[in-house]
Amino acid sequence: MPTSRVRIQLAEARPPFFVGVDLGGTNIKVGLVDDDGRTLVFKTLRTEVKKGPEDAAARMGKAVLEVIDEAGLTPDAVPAVGLGTPGTMDIPAGMMLEPPNLSGWRNVPIRAMLSRHCGKPVTFANDAGAAAFGEYWCGSGRHLQSLVLLTLGTGIGGGIIIDNLSIDGHHSHGAEVGHIIIDYRETARLCSCGATGHLEGYVGAPAVVRRTQEALADGRQSSITAQLDAGAKLTPRLLAEQAEAGDALALELILDTACFLGVGIVSLLNTIDPEGVVLGGAMTFGGSASGVGRQFLDRIRQEVRARAFPVLAEQTVIDFASLGGDAGYIGAAGLARASYHRS
Repeated sequence: MPTSRVRIQLAEARPPFFVGVDLGGTNIKVGLVDDDGRTLVFKTLRTEVKKGPEDAAARMGKAVLEVIDEAGLTPDAVPAVGLGTPGTMDIPAGMMLEPPNLSGWRNVPIRAMLSRHCGKPVTFANDAGAAAFGEYWCGSGRHLQSLVLLTLGTGIGGGIIIDNLSIDGHHSHGAEVGHIIIDYRETARLCSCGATGHLEGYVGAPAVVRRTQEALADGRQSSITAQLDAGAKLTPRLLAEQAEAGDALALELILDTACFLGVGIVSLLNTIDPEGVVLGGAMTFGGSASGVGRQFLDRIRQEVRARAFPVLAEQTVIDFASLGGDAGYIGAAGLARASYHRS
């Protein structure tokens, strides 16, 4: 069953209002926000991939109208809706081409489908680009004019926002930051995309697990071994827990991950020169609330300082994201808002 939560009351809100939809492989998040990006009503529903895109679009459209109604508004109060979906995509055409976590959803005109079901114009974005806009508008980048977001998880996603615009690229492949090259050697690690030497092949969650397995196979001593023997699953979260408990190998692997990320970030700084770089996603090793997470961030900053031009190293903000799982729908709504205010 869908769940909902109210953040602020209508009396506190500033119109106009926008709805953001964050379509994922497991869940769909739908939120109504005001002109300052504050959430009034939020819903989440199951994606139910096997029922197909038309079913999902119908339920998303229904959810859009429901959050408007639950806030005490009429549909006229919402001029536009934003939608973020996983790639690959053709953003100008509003098409999902072949998203890796939505099996069978090929060449889907998802923007038009959602627009038909909710009766509103829909702004379309890559899900990581939407999350980046959320952090830029209301999160860790709210005081910045430009930022790059890296979403750390199974894959390494990204978004680039400059002066209120999402940089999507001519072929809708902009901000594929997980696939920048950090190792050109023939022995470079394999990325999930099938190529070698990509950032994701070193710092994506499967890559962190493989590096841990290799270290244990080489005979490195670690409390991780006892955890695995007791039936625990090897994940970046387990590494974070063991590092927090004082395990040297777990901390070493996390800080190595930070170094690889630092190398990739320097390439982004040299290419884009953003005001800030924000790190989000599920794999921040506890983030700012954790001693290990803070060491992870400090090591990234150290690597950037060692490799970047001095002005970039000294002046670029590097920090954790702050919106968590809300960034996608807030950013999708923000992109709809930006398009509306430009028109």
